[in-house]
Amino acid sequence: MTNLENILSNFNSQFTQVQNPQQLEEIRINFLGKKGIVSELFANLKNLDADQKKSFGNQINQLRDQINSSIEDRKNYYLNVELNAKLSTEKLDMTLPARYENQGSIHPINRVIADIEKIFSELNFEFAQGPEIEDDFHNFSALNIPKDHPARQMQDTFYLNNSQLMLRTHTSNTQIRKMLNSTPPLRVGAIGKVFRREFDQTHSPMFHQFEGFIVDENVNMGNLKWTLEYFLEKFFAVKNLQLRFRSSFFPFTEPSAEVDINYSANQGKIEIGKGDKFMEILGCGMIHPNVLENCGIDSKKFQGFAFGIGIERLAMLKYGITDLRLLFENDVRFLKNFS
Repeated sequence: MTNLENILSNFNSQFTQVQNPQQLEEIRINFLGKKGIVSELFANLKNLDADQKKSFGNQINQLRDQINSSIEDRKNYYLNVELNAKLSTEKLDMTLPARYENQGSIHPINRVIADIEKIFSELNFEFAQGPEIEDDFHNFSALNIPKDHPARQMQDTFYLNNSQLMLRTHTSNTQIRKMLNSTPPLRVGAIGKVFRREFDQTHSPMFHQFEGFIVDENVNMGNLKWTLEYFLEKFFAVKNLQLRFRSSFFPFTEPSAEVDINYSANQGKIEIGKGDKFMEILGCGMIHPNVLENCGIDSKKFQGFAFGIGIERLAMLKYGITDLRLLFENDVRFLKNFS
């Protein structure tokens, strides 16, 4: 009777020498092919009596399975090596458009956000995020907004049904959360979606807002003015931009101001930084001492300023967009202007 252990040992000895798929196929044929060693063992079973045939047949099956398993494992290994080599030389960028004319472009809102982040990063601002669903304290009370303030009313704020929660009306909730969880000095920017009950050519129920604030010792309105001048001149790529500060009122700042910038209008085209006309661009002021105290910051030691501006408004002014709704309709004909 053939010694099956010797056959398996012979196979293992040859198998360890295999270095490529061709050699693997040769050893497979030698042992498992139609005229291979294992196939001959099955052919010789007819010469054994019934009891030997059953016992020896089971042993041959086990031998065949062992050899076949080793060969299949090595075969899969070679297939993976071949596939990886092929993939490394046939890379396809699935993010590329199928046709040149279908190439996408950066949306004007995203362009503005990228510009803001770049400019204020140069001023060592960090950027923070706050939740879009907010509670009364972070959206109103901590910002020194009285209970009877019109902004709290249903016509301005989206309240969630059967809840004290609301969609935030400004990114100032991020300012509150940052001040509550940090210690001065702070130099922070917040960009995100905000929600109010208004919709027309210049207003949307959802829009993007950027808010910046600094809290430190000896912060004053002069620091605020320089920061805004630096940002607006960089953003609109103009020099000697004229800013006009007009007294205003916001519950969360004192003193408060609205900022205008000079422009000229020629045949319906607005040029920022030229002419003697002025338009309102943003609101700002020194952070109210009550707001600092609400966030656990000593208002006698620290001062701060804050300002907020609409991203869509910046996009409309920079790119000459006359209807805010174009920014949300995703009309390809409009978006192609920014490719």
